[in-house]
Amino acid sequence: MAALEEEFTLSAVPLGAGPDGLLGVEQSDKTDQFLVTDSGRTVILYKVSDQKPLGSWSVKQGQIITCPAVCNFQTGEYIVVHDHKVLRLWNNEDVNLDKVFKATLSAEVYRIHSIQGTEPLVLFKEGAVCGLEALLAEPQQKIETVISDEEVIKWTKFFMVFRHPVLIFITEKHGNYFAYVQMFNSRILSKYTLLLGQEEKSVIQSFTASVDRKFISLMSLSSDGCIYETLIPIHPSDPGKSQKVVRSLVLKTVVSGNARNGVALTILDQDHIAVLGPPLPASKECLSIWNTKFQTLQISKELPQGTSGQLWYYGENLFMLHGKFLTVIPYKCEVSSLAGALGKLKHSQDPGTHSMSHFVNWETSQGHGFESQNSEPSKRILRRRKSETSVEPEVPASKQLLSTIKKDSEKHIEVELRKFLAIKRTPDFHTVIGDIVMGLLGRWKTEPSFYPRNSLMQLIQTHVLSYSLCPGLMEVALEKTDVQMLQLCLQQFPDIPEAVTCACLKIFLSIGDDILQKADVNMESVSAYSDAVQDEHMEEQSEILQNGFNPEEDNCDTCDKELSEKSQDTLETTLCPVIPKKAALLRNAILRSAYSETFLLPHLKDIPAQHITLFLQYLYFLYLKCSENATMTLPGIHPPTLNQIMDWICLLLDANFTVVVMIPEAKRLLLSLYKFVKSQICICSELNKIEVSFRELQKLSQEKNNRELYSIEVLELF
Repeated sequence: MAALEEEFTLSAVPLGAGPDGLLGVEQSDKTDQFLVTDSGRTVILYKVSDQKPLGSWSVKQGQIITCPAVCNFQTGEYIVVHDHKVLRLWNNEDVNLDKVFKATLSAEVYRIHSIQGTEPLVLFKEGAVCGLEALLAEPQQKIETVISDEEVIKWTKFFMVFRHPVLIFITEKHGNYFAYVQMFNSRILSKYTLLLGQEEKSVIQSFTASVDRKFISLMSLSSDGCIYETLIPIHPSDPGKSQKVVRSLVLKTVVSGNARNGVALTILDQDHIAVLGPPLPASKECLSIWNTKFQTLQISKELPQGTSGQLWYYGENLFMLHGKFLTVIPYKCEVSSLAGALGKLKHSQDPGTHSMSHFVNWETSQGHGFESQNSEPSKRILRRRKSETSVEPEVPASKQLLSTIKKDSEKHIEVELRKFLAIKRTPDFHTVIGDIVMGLLGRWKTEPSFYPRNSLMQLIQTHVLSYSLCPGLMEVALEKTDVQMLQLCLQQFPDIPEAVTCACLKIFLSIGDDILQKADVNMESVSAYSDAVQDEHMEEQSEILQNGFNPEEDNCDTCDKELSEKSQDTLETTLCPVIPKKAALLRNAILRSAYSETFLLPHLKDIPAQHITLFLQYLYFLYLKCSENATMTLPGIHPPTLNQIMDWICLLLDANFTVVVMIPEAKRLLLSLYKFVKSQICICSELNKIEVSFRELQKLSQEKNNRELYSIEVLELF
């Protein structure tokens, strides 16, 4: 998933942006400072964390800056070009650009590129590239022409690949686009023709690119509103010959096809891109983040004041012109996964667990027969050839254990399993453990009396299993009503189907308290909610407002009088409706499990009504416990969040509302929930009034300047 945080403006002074926006935003040699070049005469150095300028430099009246200023990371100096050919160098101590170093070049400059680890490069409008040091040594040297007549550079980007600089620039001529890749370690210049496709008549409006070991991934946003990708090899097969590369569709109609300006895109990471532009023909401009792996929109933010169609990003900050002001929008992108794209992904990992893959590697696990990375066909042949001339190779420990599982007793299997787990782990350890589980379950199917529970618990506690590695394990635990094993699986497996999660919920809600008291369940601070503790403090809690809500009385005068009947209602809602062990199973396993609402809702309809009511009562009890403190959190290790509790309440009511309304036992609970919601609405309304009052006070304090006076002011908020 991705998130856009609160935006802020770097400067309250409008920048001198022309009709095409700014010339550029470039990073300086300090990570928090950026050079902003307007389309007129000024370069400003901003510090983002302080949201203020540190320095400003301007060229003389009559001169105009034609190339964005950059920083020379090797020397800490700044570089800019004005009037196409005049190059200036200066540092922070310099005040007047007219008095700093000046070099007049023999050809017009298109752009100067500078990144960490190498000297700046100067790209001329005719396509030639020259290092800054060589250019300063001989400013009037002849610059060759690389591109053809009427060919115009549209976009350019500078990379470091294996510590070697690589420059790519895109040109356009009569509607045709070309890509040039300059390798500076070998001085090779390669040319590629971008094939747009026979059906495409669109114009490319924006480019962005990323690089890996072999290819430059060039993405383009066309006037049809779609994003395309072109893979350009870094090391061409035939450097001296012009080659052709084809575009492929990545995202369809991310912006309106009628947008003629105000559109841009940039690659944020391997799976996310940021897009600037109106999503619909008549809509306002938006900033959105898309997941290219799953082709989904992650988040969008409307920009009512319009933009210049320019987008820059550095670190975790996006830069753009919003209206006439340079705006910074921090963003965050999580690692792309199917669970994150479709459902709710577990965000935390228990301490002490191993960060190994939870999913099957189908390239290294063929079936369930220990076909690991060391058993590829070529290696098996090599081993067989060796056995013809030498002693027979040693049988792997995993195969020895599998052989033991097929014939020996449960006790002997436990001993051998402990020996195996003590061996140093290999890269395919998770697939091997999955095969061992399947071996144990396979014997259980043929021998119903064979139930190696202790061995299965040992394997689960290795923290490398998942539902996809051993799909039959939880079914066996459900059949045996093994709540401890189910709790462990729910806490550790990240890919449990929603049907299995609901089956576990049915077991937890229906199992008798006498049976559950004998089971070994991980409590994780649930004992803090015992009835004894509740009874001890019941009298005090009845008089305390819980985040503005007193369960005994209405805080809102407009609430119905029938909802505040007896103090007995409060007593029932503040006592935990289930025993501590059942609370632990619901709180530590079900509420923290990963799910997708779409797939979970149908299965919730199959749970009996009385069990739904019991679960709702427990969720309401947890909500009241959250409301007792200002942080709105439960105590203990890895407690469920307030959002998780509310999500489950909404899911249960959405799936079973008609049934719950008809149950007399649920009437009091529904009235309590209704009363609680109305009181919170009243509290939010009062908080909004306080917020408005504080805003007005803040305006008054800004207008006054009482630093030299001593005064006491009494402020009446109500």
